[in-house]
Amino acid sequence: MATILVTGSCGGVGSWTVDHFADAGHEVVGVDVRTPPGTRENADFKAADLTDYGETKQLIEAADPDAVVHLAAIPDPESHAGSRVFENNVVSTYNVLDAAGGAGARIAWASSESLYGTVFSEEEWLPDAFPVDEETPTEPEDPYGLSKVVGEEIGARVARRYDVSVVSLRASWVTYPGADDTRTAREGFDPATAELSGNCWSYVDVRDLIAAIEAAVAPDAPEPPIDGHEAVLVVAAENFLGRDTAPTIEAVHGDLPADCDIEGDESVFDCSKAKRLLGWEPTHSWREAEDADAAGPAFL
Repeated sequence: MATILVTGSCGGVGSWTVDHFADAGHEVVGVDVRTPPGTRENADFKAADLTDYGETKQLIEAADPDAVVHLAAIPDPESHAGSRVFENNVVSTYNVLDAAGGAGARIAWASSESLYGTVFSEEEWLPDAFPVDEETPTEPEDPYGLSKVVGEEIGARVARRYDVSVVSLRASWVTYPGADDTRTAREGFDPATAELSGNCWSYVDVRDLIAAIEAAVAPDAPEPPIDGHEAVLVVAAENFLGRDTAPTIEAVHGDLPADCDIEGDESVFDCSKAKRLLGWEPTHSWREAEDADAAGPAFL
């Protein structure tokens, strides 16, 4: 079994990731700004300031991980000063990925759809074409999205410098089974009064995101699935409104790109690269997730 170090281990995605790999019998080292109140079989927790390179490198070298999953970040530009968001996310990503590369670990880390300039834009955002894929230009206005653009450049540099595999997972809004967030948003939705949606009501179930993480680091395989660095979108197949996507965008935004190839309730994000490189496809939908009985990690 592999040793897998997970940063942001007390966060939503991080804690579910720790549980997943620990359940599979891997040895997990969870790193966050604090240790959790509980314990977990097959998991050891460390507290660290990931913006401190020496501290980060020391923990990663001591763990000697086969894979590093970097999920720690300030997750939006609205709850902190923009300069803090950018500095924290960029410096911590550099420190974790550089130390992981130096240790020869396979790396997957949480990039974001926000790097396209979508979610936190202060003006209406529509791309030149739908669907959006990895070749769509990245045009962030906010410090969070910009930190993800820089983070992907860090990932590419680490892959070159240390000859390791680095996968930047461009995730959408992460949802959790049994939560009411998508139901609340859908039931309160009215195209006539709805606010503009930077991601056109896209999401990804946490279980599918973890499946993408596992596919990216392939802890049970002798070789990683990707050489060097690649960025891949990981998004659910459909929007969470249960409405046809293109007409809904047009109703709310007042326009559509001239090049718009979306059918039914398809997501505006094209995840075919993830299928091609990682063999990943989303398998969970809000339709079953909202009523699912799935307890979160018990160690929190």
